[in-house]
Amino acid sequence: MARKKTSNTPDLSSLLLPQTPIMVAVEHAILRRHEWSSASAPVAEQIAVRLAGVITLDLIHAGQRLLETEIGEVLRVSRAPVREALRILERERLVEFRPRRGALVTEPGAKDIADIYVVRIALFKILLRQLMERRPADLEAVFDRHMPALAKASEQGSVDDYALESFLLNMDMLKLSEGGLIADMLASISLRILRYVRLAHAADPSRMATTMKSWRALHRAVARRDVEEVLATATRRIEVSRDSAVQAVAEGQAPAALSGTAASTRARSQPSAPSRKSSAPPASRRRKATAEPAS
Repeated sequence: MARKKTSNTPDLSSLLLPQTPIMVAVEHAILRRHEWSSASAPVAEQIAVRLAGVITLDLIHAGQRLLETEIGEVLRVSRAPVREALRILERERLVEFRPRRGALVTEPGAKDIADIYVVRIALFKILLRQLMERRPADLEAVFDRHMPALAKASEQGSVDDYALESFLLNMDMLKLSEGGLIADMLASISLRILRYVRLAHAADPSRMATTMKSWRALHRAVARRDVEEVLATATRRIEVSRDSAVQAVAEGQAPAALSGTAASTRARSQPSAPSRKSSAPPASRRRKATAEPAS
């Protein structure tokens, strides 16, 4: 007799879908902090990055329960590494544990989003001042490299591509600091920011045009080498992103908009199961995007 499915649990077949560029970016964001490569990462980390990717894409929705047994059955692994993977995602604030309910995908609230953006604004202002004083030409080169792809994603109305390109642009800015404390702190909140950015634009794709204008304004300020203008423009840009995410949550638009995107993603791919009971999730497929943490 088939086991009855527990209420409010996700369709875990999404864990077997081929990876998208955003999933690859999320993978690098987590593995870099644990100093593992995708090829050498322990099973728990591999499970964590796979779960993080589908949570970011809303293939597994906010508030849904993540059961160790069901995840283990889909990925053909034991419960122990699944449990460890969920603890990794708890540290990333993508999963939370509640009494008598177990692990749930976190539901971003307006206050949570506002709070994390306060931290983001403060840290990014410090980072940008340092970069403008020490490496302005390199900072401008980062913008020159990423802005065409970001603009193309905005023009095409591609939510996933736009979220990914903004994430990669921010990541390359962090890399310029060469591993400083500020960059590390920004990296630690990167996945939540990526999730919020995608949430906001999926709820209302027209917001991409507004945020694209703020990216262009920041690019111009960097090119003029005007430090104060860079800081002021960056603050406004992040506030626009914050307000879009908060509005999406407050209006309750995100779930419907994101579910449509998730459904189209699932429809494009057919799941294929791993071959052995003790195996880790399918090996990552390399795309042209190579990301590291934060957005």
